[in-house]
Amino acid sequence: MDIENEKNVLGGELKPCSMDPLTGFHRTGRCQTGPHDHGCHAVCVQVTDTFLDYSKSVGNDLSTPMDAYGFPGLKAGDRWCLCALRWKEAYEAGSAPIVILESTSEAALQYISRGVLEEFALVETD
Repeated sequence: MDIENEKNVLGGELKPCSMDPLTGFHRTGRCQTGPHDHGCHAVCVQVTDTFLDYSKSVGNDLSTPMDAYGFPGLKAGDRWCLCALRWKEAYEAGSAPIVILESTSEAALQYISRGVLEEFALVETD
């Protein structure tokens, strides 16, 4: 897959997910994947306390900073590129975080249907 031309799940341009904290497998701020990304970090999420608690309970602590890796730790409201299978696991456990469709790579569709992602899509209000 050509990460520079990667599309989002809606078929449009893949928008940035987060620059602060800087996210993405390639740390570009976008949920771009590629042959070295075995976890398929394709789903742009806005994390919630429920999701962070769930993730920690299954051994993936995303809330604790890890200075050695330059990881600040996430808090509710932060956006992050999440592994597609981790999102699906959280969904099946009733703890899935909010999804930002414009920033979620089409690669996520290999693991999660667009309809399910749309159920969890961020709805922005004016």
